[in-house]
Amino acid sequence: MQFSRNTLLLLGIDLALVLLAGWGSFWLRFNFDIPPEFARMALLTIPWCLAGYAAGLSMARVYRQVWSYIGLPELRQLGTGIMLGGLLTAAIVLMLRIPDFPRSVLLLQPLISLVLLGAARAGWRTFSEHRTLAPGGRRLVIVGSLQDASDALRALKGSQQWQPVGIVSPAAAEVGRSIQNVRVLGRTAAIADICEAAQAHAALIASPAGSSERREALMSAAGSRLTLLTMPRPDEWLKTDSPGPRRIELEDLLGRTAVQLDEAGLSELFSGQTVLVTGAGGSIGAELCRQIARFGVARLVCVDVSEFGVYQLEQELRGAHPQMHGCYYTANVREVDRLRAIALKHRPAVILHAAAYKHVPLMEELNEIEALRTNVLGTLHAARVAGECGARRFVMISTDKAVNPTNVMGASKRLAELMVQGVAAEHIGTRYVSVRFGNVLGSSGSVVPLFSSQIARGGPVTVTHPEIVRYFMTIPEAAQLVLQAGLMGSSGQIFVLDMGEPMKIAELARMLIRLSGKTEQEIPISFIGLRPGEKLFEELLADDETTEPTPHPKLRVAKTAGLPADIDSVMLWIGDAGPAPASDSLRQWLRNQVPEYAPR
Repeated sequence: MQFSRNTLLLLGIDLALVLLAGWGSFWLRFNFDIPPEFARMALLTIPWCLAGYAAGLSMARVYRQVWSYIGLPELRQLGTGIMLGGLLTAAIVLMLRIPDFPRSVLLLQPLISLVLLGAARAGWRTFSEHRTLAPGGRRLVIVGSLQDASDALRALKGSQQWQPVGIVSPAAAEVGRSIQNVRVLGRTAAIADICEAAQAHAALIASPAGSSERREALMSAAGSRLTLLTMPRPDEWLKTDSPGPRRIELEDLLGRTAVQLDEAGLSELFSGQTVLVTGAGGSIGAELCRQIARFGVARLVCVDVSEFGVYQLEQELRGAHPQMHGCYYTANVREVDRLRAIALKHRPAVILHAAAYKHVPLMEELNEIEALRTNVLGTLHAARVAGECGARRFVMISTDKAVNPTNVMGASKRLAELMVQGVAAEHIGTRYVSVRFGNVLGSSGSVVPLFSSQIARGGPVTVTHPEIVRYFMTIPEAAQLVLQAGLMGSSGQIFVLDMGEPMKIAELARMLIRLSGKTEQEIPISFIGLRPGEKLFEELLADDETTEPTPHPKLRVAKTAGLPADIDSVMLWIGDAGPAPASDSLRQWLRNQVPEYAPR
């Protein structure tokens, strides 16, 4: 092993402490009065003692440690090195057969060495922490149990920006206790008063994502102008140069356990392949492109009708993945010849179909035929093109509104599912699947951007009904589960994502108001009544459906009772409907195609 100058210095300090421990062992053995002959004996064994301990500490790789960050794992490693050094020294001394050598010294020396070497490291770490502590750091209160607070305190060690001054715990039994010299000052319900008394203007929420403690802290801190922080999620540590505390976001309050992906299977599916994504400029489509790019796709073909959406995606992906060959098309899935030309040129192995109209009220009045042309015919075109170009997999993104639909948008997506199942029978070489999920936080047209803009204007925040509930998931989670579903199952299957527990839209609005630092008195909530075609409760499965488990805990397969649609008759009717068909006749035809459709 080659030693640097710094390592030699540390080794010298350790060996000096080992010698001190050896002398102390003789001193203790002879009741603080070492006879001259035994003193000479101790001096005789010094070289062998130094050699033994140097070898033991080196074999345990103790000198790879940084003393300023010493913790229990490093102390255990140090103990291993001292034990090895003590054994080697004992073996050498016993082989030398020194007459009357006190063997108790061979047991005392490793124990005293452990104390001295450990104390030296602990002392240096304490000195380093005091040296790097920023007296002007912002005062911070940590919210969470002692276990959660312990993890947060370790993450904040050496921070120049933050100075933890107290802990707020949800457990009454923990009040008054302390950890790492930081005291538990009170319960979560009193967070605003505690932070004011401690002169802290920020609180770090250390409780797990999605926990009730996070929501309680948010509600308790409302109106106090207290900044709520949290530690970055694992995926965020790689995206920032300074991965310290950040402002808490809605996703942190509604957080769910991270999606576990079959990384090996997805890498095999996408690595070195050509993948085509329709609706690539939208929220879900763009996230699908980001996820696919990290699996080493050879060529990513992005198709969207929005010129600006395609431009934004192009700029982002070229900056993030310069080695990837990206092809960016402004095209409409309703134009089958254009879509076919793109697919036949690139011959994608996988097609992900995210292009759709999804806004319920807009599609319910004045735009019903547009929903059919894009959601039904656009899906049919994409599915057939996938078979014609020899794609191995086709994945359509569906919605929970396709279950027992009460609006045109939901019924059009259910009919699109039936079209995909019909095309699957025509092209047996391509595996066709559909994936249903609920509302996606922050996606275009969702309630979160709407509520945020209403809060920024000073309110009111408009909610249709106090009891309306929806399923929610984050954009990355939705995209990852879509990819995972595309890897699994048989052709024609419909996958249902585990959306967790539904949430009241009114509670979502309240949390967004509190996150903005306001109260409901400052930003009122106004209930405006259900819109046409809107349900109080969304479902993920129709009444006559059952589900089957899959190897992935967040994916299930829906067993549907409906028969595949008559593709030719559907195409003929939509084509002959004209630019402005009568609303009643369109809905009647849609009821014939989707029997579970019950307009309101």
